[in-house]
Amino acid sequence: MGFTMGLNLLLLVAMVATNILSLYHLSSSIQQQNPKPPTPHHVPDYLVHQLQTIRATINHLTRHQNNPPDHSVTRPTATSIPSDLLLYSHLSPIASSCHNHPELLHKYMNYTAFSLCPPGSDDVVEALILRGCHPLPRRRCFSKTPPKPSSSSLPQNPFPAKLLDDAVLWSRYSPCKSFDCLNRLNPNMGFDMSNEISNFMAYKSELDLPIPQLLQIAKAASSVLRLGLDIGGGTGTFAGRMKLYNVTVVTTTLNVVAPYNEAVALRGLVPLHVPLQQRLPVFDGSVDIVRCGRAVNRWIPAATLEFLLFDVDRVLRAGGYLWLDHFFSKGVDLEKVYAPLIGKLGYRKVKWATASKTDSAGLKNGEVYLTALLQKPVPK
Repeated sequence: MGFTMGLNLLLLVAMVATNILSLYHLSSSIQQQNPKPPTPHHVPDYLVHQLQTIRATINHLTRHQNNPPDHSVTRPTATSIPSDLLLYSHLSPIASSCHNHPELLHKYMNYTAFSLCPPGSDDVVEALILRGCHPLPRRRCFSKTPPKPSSSSLPQNPFPAKLLDDAVLWSRYSPCKSFDCLNRLNPNMGFDMSNEISNFMAYKSELDLPIPQLLQIAKAASSVLRLGLDIGGGTGTFAGRMKLYNVTVVTTTLNVVAPYNEAVALRGLVPLHVPLQQRLPVFDGSVDIVRCGRAVNRWIPAATLEFLLFDVDRVLRAGGYLWLDHFFSKGVDLEKVYAPLIGKLGYRKVKWATASKTDSAGLKNGEVYLTALLQKPVPK
């Protein structure tokens, strides 16, 4: 009884408020003496919003009055929230990662509309993406771009003699202002095309999987490789090599201290500027192979890696391949954590090779490499 009376009272208040607002609007539009032909009046946005809110409230209350609540039905509680929703919200807070970094978000969105985006925006973009704020809000400003290169300077070959320095805004990066400088700083960053051209082609150890061997494995299994995704693919060398075999591969990469996305694009390939914790922007069951590069390693929390692998499963077609390329972890963790985690996919092991990581960090931490080629089962 009390519940019904309360609903009736709220309905009465809402209807009175509607009438008052309507009278207010009508009173403001009364014609003066010697009226002119009627012209349409603009309804202020705030009045429209208030009226819509009141109408929605009336509709909501009416539904409740016509359908009294069944107190025998248990309302959702914290214990009934899906466990994976709770887990994932801790790993990558849903719809809140941007709000968790208000200083960076405010700096990113503090600009003059319809003019050039403020300098330093790219540093803020990378900082937000690395903190899980992705996709970023759209802006109404013009991003600075390099001068238009000549058509002859953009190579069709994904392994040009040299990447074009003029196609990069080097003010974003420090200390280098050219690809030659990056190569001198670290020749293994992926910007030296003379080194990259031999990658994925030679069999130097059990951890290697040359592309000709990969294609032969697929052919023997009557699998076709047409579309692929390279996660953490650096400058896009895997995509470039597969392009020469008429296989289209897109590369996810970030501009951490160097122009990785620019390098991928300069090679005539497609870069995806997305972080590892982002849901892959690919439709379900649409790619034939997914390669996880060295960016996918033990530094990723195990639960985050598990979500990543199951997202890979989502985009792979039946019979497609997952290639973990030089995944590294502590030897004991590979046996107790990562091998069982990978095994949850239920994929067929085409290749599973391990070897000790022999650099100083690997020796100190007892780390090992894993290269695995796994095939997604075909439903029966």
